[in-house]
Amino acid sequence: MDPEMQKMREVVLVYLDRSGGLQKFVHDCKKYNDSKQSYAVYRFIISINPSDIAELDATLGNYILHNPLQAAQIFQSVCFVAIKTLSLIEQLQTEAQISILLKPTHLPPLPSYVLSLSAYPFNYTSQRFYMSEGIVIAMGTVTKYTQGARFLCTEETCPFSEGRFRCIRVHCPGATESATVRTDFVCSMCSSPLQEDMKFRVLGDKQIVEMIDAKILNALKGYSNDKSHFRIQAFTVFLRDELANKMTIGNHYRIIGIPACVQNGLQATACIEVNSVQLYKPNGPSFVSDNFKYLLSLTSSSYWRFTAILANIFASQVVPPGTYNTLKLAILLSLVQTCEKENADYLDLLIVTSDTLVIDRLLHYSLCLLPRGVRHPPSSEIFPSVSKDKHGTGSASIQACSAVLAKGGICYIGDLNSYKKDKLELLQSVLESRTTTVFIPGKKYGEEADQQVTVSVQTNFWSFVDVDSSSKKHIQKENFLIGQMDMSLIPVNLVDGFGLLIYNEFPSCRLSSPVVHHILKKAINPEAMLYKVSQQFRTQDYEEFILFARNLHVELSSEAESLLQGYYLASRRVRRDSIHGSTLSASALKILISLSKAHAKLSLRQTVLEEDAVIAVLLLESSLTLKHGTSALCVAPNPLFPFDLNDENSLQQRDIYLMQCHHQLLKFIAAYSPGIHINTNEE
Repeated sequence: MDPEMQKMREVVLVYLDRSGGLQKFVHDCKKYNDSKQSYAVYRFIISINPSDIAELDATLGNYILHNPLQAAQIFQSVCFVAIKTLSLIEQLQTEAQISILLKPTHLPPLPSYVLSLSAYPFNYTSQRFYMSEGIVIAMGTVTKYTQGARFLCTEETCPFSEGRFRCIRVHCPGATESATVRTDFVCSMCSSPLQEDMKFRVLGDKQIVEMIDAKILNALKGYSNDKSHFRIQAFTVFLRDELANKMTIGNHYRIIGIPACVQNGLQATACIEVNSVQLYKPNGPSFVSDNFKYLLSLTSSSYWRFTAILANIFASQVVPPGTYNTLKLAILLSLVQTCEKENADYLDLLIVTSDTLVIDRLLHYSLCLLPRGVRHPPSSEIFPSVSKDKHGTGSASIQACSAVLAKGGICYIGDLNSYKKDKLELLQSVLESRTTTVFIPGKKYGEEADQQVTVSVQTNFWSFVDVDSSSKKHIQKENFLIGQMDMSLIPVNLVDGFGLLIYNEFPSCRLSSPVVHHILKKAINPEAMLYKVSQQFRTQDYEEFILFARNLHVELSSEAESLLQGYYLASRRVRRDSIHGSTLSASALKILISLSKAHAKLSLRQTVLEEDAVIAVLLLESSLTLKHGTSALCVAPNPLFPFDLNDENSLQQRDIYLMQCHHQLLKFIAAYSPGIHINTNEE
């Protein structure tokens, strides 16, 4: 026996004993032994730490990292001796029946262990461990594959025709089903045909997943500051047995596996046989820029000034400061209310405008501030669809689309009028439930029964409506209430599904001359910094600020909660008619809470105050006025920015105005929701 090989076997035994792997192995053997059933293959998963093994024996550590299939054979022989010595599995006959899957906890953080399809060349022939990462863009249904099978010689006089486990076929990484089971295998002793003993076939679960490099997110934004060119290609990932259904479509994962090349007819596909899967969660910045900190300290005397100035100077690369302030504040609130939690507070925006070019540029610029901002291309689907798997299995594959790829971010779907009725109905359903159901017909995809797969949609939706094109498509109604807009072209329930309806043509926003000058100057010199604030508060500063703010965990104060509940109950009583009852949707309270939390985050606070609730109420009341007309609360057309913010005096005026709104809101609640107790400040 090779002394080096014998030494590595001894090191394997020592490592298994020290790491607790031997105890787990004995426990797994007990399960097989208790079943009293003979298998062609006994499969064991062994978790290995390459660093610990390299410390014990560098040769074995190198073997595991660069020759994992041969290293698995060393573990196989050690496990076979252990089973026989300790009589762990009575049914086991030969070493070939043991299948070992090595699962490395990590790989060395070196470039040579990272596999990327955006880099060239793609080394898929080495059959060693690589680490790769990407986003899941397609997932197949779980099907069966053959883990192992026993074959017998058809020649009766041959020793291999007896019922012992001499001819065993075991699945290897990257191998197709035909490599494990087919009819043209021949006996190694007499060259007679081999025949499978079907009762000993061992089946496992298999799932085919398509992943793509995370750089695709830059392309999905439709714009990138990065001028470098790179190649993006999806790659196939095989999840087997315990890893099946461990991935979720749209998520970002780090995987460790062995690359291979699968031949399907004349087509060869690069793939990775995965050994371990880890959800990738990038850490957000732990700081904001010094300029934002200084601005926060300057405005500490008021809970409203900081966010007002943020909105006033936001996106100065696209629109002049001081224009579209209400819309920009709503955009910032929606940006900080993005996360990948199941029960997140979503904040969707629907903008009514005749300035579609400017609004499109503003929304496009804003979504690029997030890692996951997707500009939906009209030629593709917003929500997941089903297609036939391209690897020849005939099974169904669910394809991720814009809404799923924008997970934890923004999905900007453009002009709402450009979509047909069925798409709008599906969008309404998703806005209400935050899920979409994919139907998979069984007959079409080789299944016995039909399937329904529910996919979570965790993103904020942005859209706009062009009032000019809308007015041309239908005759406007005349019986409008004060403040109400004609939204009859869009289903009422769909409009209610969006958290906020924003009309950007408020008097303080009608600064056509500065906007025109801005557009002309940018057309002449796109890279020009037209305003001083663009240099003080750069796009990168806003990116870091938003990523920091959205990760803040905020809690509702009892005062803010009472104010929101009081307004909600009062509005339900005021906004009602004799036929339909209350016109206030049941989701209004959730939208109020989401707005309040977003304003607290934008203010870099972790407690939602009454001042945050006032901003939320004014935004929602303004939105409700556009939908249903004014109410007894009777807010001004542009309640959040009644003055142009030119100096400190205008900020002081705005504070006084918002305090008056706060007092008016308390009176409204006292009149129409008397059961709610709210502490009022005598001042």
